[in-house]
Amino acid sequence: MTTPRAGIGRITAALVAIAAMLPYLTIKILWLTGSSLGVTDPNLMGTSTMLGMNALTFGMDAVALVLALAFTMRWGMRLPAWLVLLPLWVGTGLLSVVMVTAPLGLGLEGMGVFANGGPIEPWVYLAVYAGFFGQGAGLLTAFVLYARDRWPALFSTPIGYGPAPATKPFQLVVGWGALLVVALLGGTRIVWALGGGLSAVAAAQGVLKGGLAIAAGAALLVVVRGSGRRPFWQPLAAGWLGSGAMFGWGMYALIVMIVGGPLGVEIEAAAGLVELFTTLTGLVIGMCGGFVLVERLTVGDVQPPQHPLEGEDRDGDRQAAHHGHR
Repeated sequence: MTTPRAGIGRITAALVAIAAMLPYLTIKILWLTGSSLGVTDPNLMGTSTMLGMNALTFGMDAVALVLALAFTMRWGMRLPAWLVLLPLWVGTGLLSVVMVTAPLGLGLEGMGVFANGGPIEPWVYLAVYAGFFGQGAGLLTAFVLYARDRWPALFSTPIGYGPAPATKPFQLVVGWGALLVVALLGGTRIVWALGGGLSAVAAAQGVLKGGLAIAAGAALLVVVRGSGRRPFWQPLAAGWLGSGAMFGWGMYALIVMIVGGPLGVEIEAAAGLVELFTTLTGLVIGMCGGFVLVERLTVGDVQPPQHPLEGEDRDGDRQAAHHGHR
């Protein structure tokens, strides 16, 4: 089978993402090599905590850069699926929240949204978050175009397509359980965000994270039930972004809580539990969704009829399509 060549849209989007990453990577390199550019405390970046955090975040963005480059090359289509999907799942979950809340914060508060009195100068935040926005837009677009070329069946088939997997009963248990948990977690975030005492930007971020959590749980249940004629990619996208945001931001909050030092924050026990269970539930939804995708891709790349005849044996057609494309 010929490996499809990247189109102009995928190449352009990937190059936009790469260009948007360069300022962030440059700043991280400077900080890791002893520079105090954009820092009010010259000794801050020499602490073990900041060295570790800067190395970690530099590595994450470097992986994203390699993947963006892979989206433009034929060898990128031959990478193991997990090597592409796992970092993109976390990365796009993190970036999706930034892409909404950063422009909102600038619109509501201007540069004052970055003037938190911390050790980092406001212009650094502006450069970083502007880069995150461009990186997110480019990376998401390039990834969607890449996935459409590599796994076209995910975009060309409805939810109710293919035979029911052997693990469907267990998937339903996980789906219903996850929905109940995210309803509690997401609802708690939204209530806290709207309860007052937070800035408009922090409240908007809380509502967005809560909404994404609930959307992820609902999308997973729709996917594992496996019925309906709506395009499969719609709940897939909601579950992907929602669970990725849950895991990525939950893990980030836990790391910041644990490392202490200049990044340490005081957090109530209830909020800490919400972050912990958000991280774990996002991981569960992501893993269950991963199994669904593996089983889904065994169906094959087939475009089903757009308007099935009334009264046809849909289950029989599913089985025939499944066995005919193994």
